[in-house]
Amino acid sequence: MPANNEEKLANGEIREGANVDKIRDILFGSQMRDYEKRFVRLEERLAKASDALRDDLKKRFDSLESFVQQEVEALGQRLKAEKTERADTLKELTRETRDSAKSLEKKLAQLEEQLSSAQGDLRARLLEQSKSLGNEIRKTQTEMEAALEREAETLRHEKTDRETLGDLFSELGLRLKGELELPEK
Repeated sequence: MPANNEEKLANGEIREGANVDKIRDILFGSQMRDYEKRFVRLEERLAKASDALRDDLKKRFDSLESFVQQEVEALGQRLKAEKTERADTLKELTRETRDSAKSLEKKLAQLEEQLSSAQGDLRARLLEQSKSLGNEIRKTQTEMEAALEREAETLRHEKTDRETLGDLFSELGLRLKGELELPEK
């Protein structure tokens, strides 16, 4: 007989727990589903923005890499052509006179300086572009963080206070058990 009482007690608790779950779903189910939808949409927007930023960065880096490669190849070809041309000219002019050889050496030195200057300018431009791209990335990241913070703040203000929710459930439990005595009018 004691086992029978325990079964009745357990079945009653299960039914009350199920009732509380049903009441909770009735009271807050739509809000929770709305919050879940908002979180899913927010996650989707963040994922899309992240993918778009990643694609944009990849395109920019690919473009920058292609530009640098083309410039380096062009400079290399020019350098090879210049070196070949100067070497031939140097051989020819060395035969003529020593003064002419000195003049060619000066021109070669000037070309190397120009090449160094061009390479320096190219490096400076590349550094400037990479800084600009880095600033743009930081700006985009800051904007995304601000948007996320605004969304989070909006959700914080709209959610139900946990303490109030706990008091409500306590009162509901006491009423269901019949233990809550209401003051008479």
